[in-house]
Amino acid sequence: MRTRLVTVLLALITAILVIPGPVASADEQGGEALHGRILNPDNRDQGVEGIVITVYGGEDEIGAAETDSDGMWEVELPEPGTYRVVVDQESVPSEFVVREGLIVDGETEVEVEADDRRPLIVALERQGASDDTTASPSEEETRDQDSGAGDEEAFQPTTGGGSSFGDRFVQLSAAGLLFGLVIAVSAIGLSLIFGTTKLINFAHGDMVTFGAMMALVFSSGAVGLGNSLLAIFAGLAGAVLIGGLLESRLSRPVLIVAQWASIVGGIALATVLGLMGEAVGWQVPLWVAAALAVVMGAVLGASMERYVWRPLRHRNVALIQMFIVSIGLALVLRHVVLVLFGAGRSRYAGFQIQDLVRFGPVSMAPRDLVIMAVAVVVLVGVACLLQFTRIGKAMRAVSDNRDLAESSGIDVDRVTLYVWGLGGGLAALGGVLYGLNQVVEYEMGFRLLLLMFAAVILGGLGTAYGAMVGGLAVGLVAMLSTLWFPSQLMQAWALALMILMLLVRPQGLLGRRERVG
Repeated sequence: MRTRLVTVLLALITAILVIPGPVASADEQGGEALHGRILNPDNRDQGVEGIVITVYGGEDEIGAAETDSDGMWEVELPEPGTYRVVVDQESVPSEFVVREGLIVDGETEVEVEADDRRPLIVALERQGASDDTTASPSEEETRDQDSGAGDEEAFQPTTGGGSSFGDRFVQLSAAGLLFGLVIAVSAIGLSLIFGTTKLINFAHGDMVTFGAMMALVFSSGAVGLGNSLLAIFAGLAGAVLIGGLLESRLSRPVLIVAQWASIVGGIALATVLGLMGEAVGWQVPLWVAAALAVVMGAVLGASMERYVWRPLRHRNVALIQMFIVSIGLALVLRHVVLVLFGAGRSRYAGFQIQDLVRFGPVSMAPRDLVIMAVAVVVLVGVACLLQFTRIGKAMRAVSDNRDLAESSGIDVDRVTLYVWGLGGGLAALGGVLYGLNQVVEYEMGFRLLLLMFAAVILGGLGTAYGAMVGGLAVGLVAMLSTLWFPSQLMQAWALALMILMLLVRPQGLLGRRERVG
């Protein structure tokens, strides 16, 4: 056990040392930088690409930048002071104009202080739009939105103030269904892991973040960092497969050597790829990147089970101590992601500006329809896996009664390994779907964790079907509560529903009543 744990720790330490980290920004290097965003008037969560921004200090040009796919731009400054920002009107798409009131003699000028760290938001409007009909938010609203406020409203559609109550109810129900499906996909693994091991995995939210980040890396172009991570996880996958499938067939020395060879080989390949950098850069479509992220999430979950949780269980470590260990793992994962990818907020390229698809009173972006379709297919697939396959029946047997399943001849350790792999893969997929609808950043899974807990408790701890039903209920309650209450309270009402369920039916909607003591 000690040899395996030392192996994994050495692999992680070496990985951190050999993987190239992100380049420090101007602020991190001690300089100054002016940054901002240009928003799409049809969707305040999206930016406009290809607009040229020039920064002047007096009459001297300091620097220029072009907005990326998220509408973000940044220009380094020599020192703090007052600067003039000019938007090139010719680079603005023909269907848009810079919002009226910001144009001065054909140019857009805004006086800003360089030591003001808030992003500068330039709002656009469609050609011919008047001041009172523009869809663009105010500068103060967009500053708050881009700096992190309003995340609770990411799944909430825009409804006009003149919409009827019925239209708003239907629109919010559709948004709640979308939110609930994402929660359900993410929470299934959390519930299955508790059912098979009785462990509350506090690191599950950060596994969601991991999946979103991996998909972002591979869809935006994997160079040194992405290739190194892929090589390391390939080595870990080999070690897990060797240890999980061949443990009973190989002698202990041969097994240890084979696992070491797989992990060291992955680290060596990661080092070579990291040194080669952009020489082996590549980029794949988002669906391929999502598949890679799901596989890596499954490897992460299986590795945690094989090299952390199984040794702790075999040493008869108490559940409360293992819960504390899961909190530590969550912090480690979160801060490793922060170190490698930074605290910035990113979106998947190519899914920023989309025309809404209307179904009567319901308006949704095409990406949201894809999210719902993928989530439904995955949930049906997991249900079929658990209901009709041999491994699925074994998972349900271990979840119902671990000791009885073991005495019946089921390899409980192997089934638990499969459960962790399935849970990690589903968490990664949930992160991709969650990031596709809003933004990808290092705390996104942590913010979703409470709602996942609410879903599994509401549906019934330990049952995958309960997580599905609970996720849908939490998503609908959270969204529909905004009909009467501020959107900042949407998560509070979802958690209140969980508390009410514990008072009325402690076992949850689909849980079984059990005798305690």
